[in-house]
Amino acid sequence: REKAPARQGQELPPVLAEVLVPSLKVGASFGACGLFAGAAAGIIRSAPPVLFSAVAGVQWFTLASSYYASRQVGLKYLGADEPTPRDKLKASTVAGGVAGTLGGLLRGPRNVIPGAVMFSLFGAGGQAIANWRAERVANAPPAPQEGFWSRWSPVTPISDQDYEKILEERLLRVEADIALINDRIQELREAESRK
Repeated sequence: REKAPARQGQELPPVLAEVLVPSLKVGASFGACGLFAGAAAGIIRSAPPVLFSAVAGVQWFTLASSYYASRQVGLKYLGADEPTPRDKLKASTVAGGVAGTLGGLLRGPRNVIPGAVMFSLFGAGGQAIANWRAERVANAPPAPQEGFWSRWSPVTPISDQDYEKILEERLLRVEADIALINDRIQELREAESRK
């Protein structure tokens, strides 16, 4: 029997690459966050920070990459190019269960079922909130283009006619004040001349 020559430079199938590579990137990002969180937890608990850091990094990597990969596979399995909110909810619930199962396996066999149930609920709850938020943003009236701070600005744009009206009202107030002051001056002069 001859050995088959080793395949060098062979790339992953496109379907697998579309799921595996991004999920490993997501897992690596969350794993790095887990390293820092684990080190902080180790320092706070006066335990070996390197051990806590390594364990948390592995757990976060496993949870994030398995969740993302299984969610992507679920969305591809549902077959829609533009998944509906219901499809996203299904995929996120199943992905949460897969991630919870793997996370439970890391912590011991007694944690598998509770992990699967809780992470399914977390996946469903998080996706339900994301769907609600996306629907709310889609149904919101278009925001004014002035920007965020325009609501807080005391300056409001007005038309030329409105500006003229405001100036006329102010001019009338000033003229009324001047007339009152002139009347008061006249009264004081008359009172002074009587003395």
